[in-house]
Order: sequence, then structure tokens, then C-alpha cells
Amino acid sequence: MSKRIGLFGGTFDPVHNGHVAIVDSFLNSQRIDELWVLLTPFPPHKQNKEHISYNDRKHMLDLAFKYHDKVIICTVEQDLPKPSYTIRTLKFLQKKYIDHTFILCIGEDSLGSFDTWKDHSQILERCDLLVAERPQASHDQVDDKILEKAHFVKHSPVKVSSTTIRSLINSGKEAKHLLPPQVYKYIIKNALYQ
Repeated sequence: MSKRIGLFGGTFDPVHNGHVAIVDSFLNSQRIDELWVLLTPFPPHKQNKEHISYNDRKHMLDLAFKYHDKVIICTVEQDLPKPSYTIRTLKFLQKKYIDHTFILCIGEDSLGSFDTWKDHSQILERCDLLVAERPQASHDQVDDKILEKAHFVKHSPVKVSSTTIRSLINSGKEAKHLLPPQVYKYIIKNALYQ
């Protein structure tokens, strides 16, 4: 029987409690056996933004998910052509791991814009979507073809964003409560986002 692998991508700049919570929801869904966190070097929709180094973001992910035995930090996108399109990553992984079944994990907020993703119909031909529920989210504008491939998982979103955290740290305000403790320590120790 093939292993069911959830793929959850992002820049994780930095990884925060919201990311940890959504990963837990994906794993608790019983629809995947493992979750691979895809660390994106250059996401197509954030081309003009400055990020801290790939290695720093990778290290923070390692710290955040150190005790999650079903979470793998995957750096494959660093070696693939830029920008990091999901379809390209998916094709590469399916070719390399032919005995795995891949499922794309996204938040319900991303479902509304999924039809703007590069070759989104090809993604749907290759894998199902695992979607973390978000209160008050509407599917009125979502194409039926996308909804047919979507499986919803129970999730209580944590109100936090990487942008907010970067801004708080940059202005010397407290952000400790929004981050895994070991990630917060790493940020302070290395004077990141200041």
C-alpha cells in the first residue's frame, strides 16, 4: 500500500504557531500518513519581498517540528528551477517517489484563489487537495472541478501571520506568544527581523 504524503508549502518567514496548528489538523485528519513541509525559496506570488536566508528558515522549521515524528522538512524546491511552482514540484516528487500518493495541503483561504495557480488543472489531475477549514469561508466563487477534489479537515485557525511577527520584532514589541519557544529563542539569538 502506498504511503499518503501531505505536501504543505510556504516561505515560513518565520514559522509560527498558526503553521504548527494547521500541520496538526492535517495530520489529525487521518487522510495522510506523513506531512512534508516544502520550504519555498522564491514563491511566484511574493517575488519582490525580501526574505531572511533559506538556511535560517530551514533551521526554524527543524526546531518547530523537532518532536513531530510524522513531519519531514523538505528542501527539494531549493534545487528546482525558480520560481517555485507547485506543479513543477509535484511532477518532480511523483517521478522520484513513484510508490507515494501525494496530497496537496492548503488553507481554505487559498482555495478561493487556487484557479490562479500555474497549471492548477494539471495539479488537480495529479493529486487531491486537503483543505483546512476556516470559519466564514465561502465556496461560492470556487470552481466545482476544484471542490470535487477537495477534502475538508476540521481546523481552528490561530490568528497570526508571519508579516505581523516580523513587524512586531522589528519595532521591538513582544512576539513570543505567537511562536514556538525554540523558534523565538533562535530569532532573538540571531537578531533576525530587527
